[in-house]
Amino acid sequence: MDIKQLIYLCNLERERHFGRAAEASFVSQPTLSMRLKNLEKELGVSLINRGNNFEGFTAEGERVLAWAREIVSVYQGLKLEVESLKHGFNGTLRIGAVPQCSISLAQMLKAVSERFPQLDYRIAVLSADQLLEALTAHTVDIGIGFFELATLKELHFQSQPLSDTGIELVFHPQHFPQLVGDKPLTLAEVTALPLCLAEPTRYFRRYLDQHFREAGLTLHARMETTSIFQLLEGIFVGLGCGLFPQGNLLPAMTPDLQRRPIAIPAMSRHAAVVIAEPGRATPLAQHFFDAAGNWLLQQ
Repeated sequence: MDIKQLIYLCNLERERHFGRAAEASFVSQPTLSMRLKNLEKELGVSLINRGNNFEGFTAEGERVLAWAREIVSVYQGLKLEVESLKHGFNGTLRIGAVPQCSISLAQMLKAVSERFPQLDYRIAVLSADQLLEALTAHTVDIGIGFFELATLKELHFQSQPLSDTGIELVFHPQHFPQLVGDKPLTLAEVTALPLCLAEPTRYFRRYLDQHFREAGLTLHARMETTSIFQLLEGIFVGLGCGLFPQGNLLPAMTPDLQRRPIAIPAMSRHAAVVIAEPGRATPLAQHFFDAAGNWLLQQ
């Protein structure tokens, strides 16, 4: 058994396809298949359900995967630490982020980059539930999203809370001139509007649906998508209005759009920047976390 076999296994889990896993591993598909079959032979168990295509992992494969993720994460952390000892703090941080949170991720990365200019970032957009799974599985170094604080404490994660300043309606005044103003909108007033919203599977959308449902109201979702760009485009052309956590969008990027606060209870989950516990977080992740925390305190 060697580390490459475990990396191939983790890549197969992520890609769910032998050909794409081979590309991600920079080997041919026959090589990847052969190395994984050798791993199965050495362990004496079948790890993968094979048919004409990849059909998932066996029960034994799922258990081996849990160990493989841990070992690969430690191996990658070791490589990053050695590189930082040789060249200073440089490398690529894997960030998992939800699409709608009470912060501009780009602003945070820019602030941290001024402290550590050699850091690069690879960002995966995940749901809130996927994000916790990715942190637990060590497939991301940093998580930025919505969490249950008790769960983070139980799993010994470090967390830096993000401010919750409420929810705002984003609209184009040319298409919705009646909305121009500063007074918070009621839930009933929001339900009278066509909306461009995140898909119902997203935590932020579930939070919205729950509170409107408890008030005996239903949102009119004219468009649903996982893409922030598509949401903003729909809002810009007047297809509907959008609902966002305050601080999620940079006003300078959307100068033609206006905002109104919404009178709605706070979310039960808390927005936070999260990394592994001290000693298990990679040096790059820990330095990012500390620098991000300092920047958040200044906001």
